[in-house]
Amino acid sequence: MDHRDDRPENLTLERPIDAAELQVKVFADGADLQGILDLYANPLIKGFTTNPTLMHKVGLRDYEAFARSFVEAVPDRPISFEVFSDEFAEMERQARKIAAWGEHVHVKVPVTNTRGDHCEEVLRHLVADGVRLNVTGMMTLRQVSWVAEAIGGGAPSYVSVFAGRIADTGRDPLPIMREALDVLAVHENLELIWASPRELLNVVQADQIGCHIITVTHDLLRKLPWLGRDLDEFSLDTVRMFHRDAAAAGFTL
Repeated sequence: MDHRDDRPENLTLERPIDAAELQVKVFADGADLQGILDLYANPLIKGFTTNPTLMHKVGLRDYEAFARSFVEAVPDRPISFEVFSDEFAEMERQARKIAAWGEHVHVKVPVTNTRGDHCEEVLRHLVADGVRLNVTGMMTLRQVSWVAEAIGGGAPSYVSVFAGRIADTGRDPLPIMREALDVLAVHENLELIWASPRELLNVVQADQIGCHIITVTHDLLRKLPWLGRDLDEFSLDTVRMFHRDAAAAGFTL
């Protein structure tokens, strides 16, 4: 549902916000199964995503065994798993296999392969057969536009724009994310994901512009209770932390 009309044109972040007030859907991003199970108990977590990089970081070797355990553990919320082939025919085969793991599974397909070739034909074939997609790795409005044209009107799917990586280049991702929402607005089956957030403020920003979903790592999710925290209290806790750690280190002058 598009709720951008309820949001201010100029973002105001002074008013504290509670996590329970968020309209943006928070998806947990990770590959630690125990951590996933812990988060599954949290009603604020509306879905899950993972990718080969996250799996590699935690030492996973059996992609399918992990994925099937994941699907069994989380049977009622959307989960996104990514293809890893660089060749279109194999990419499509992998996507169909992944989609068969569960009705709530979305298949992550990169916007291009490693040679920069658009994956448009793969996307069209998959949505024509009802595969739920999560097109990933996007950073430009041009990419959002052609992807929306390719998969609009098909199975419910996600369009992931890596706002955090855009910010890493010194660009403000907010104008791009706002315009991406406008591009997707005419396609009822598409939702925008704010991918790779760098700080808790990004969750508030995504919420305020009406972004549908934000993917958040487990480390950042631990900070969700900080939303709306009193700043004087937070300041005092910070001072106490410095004092405690200096004492623990045994510093003298």
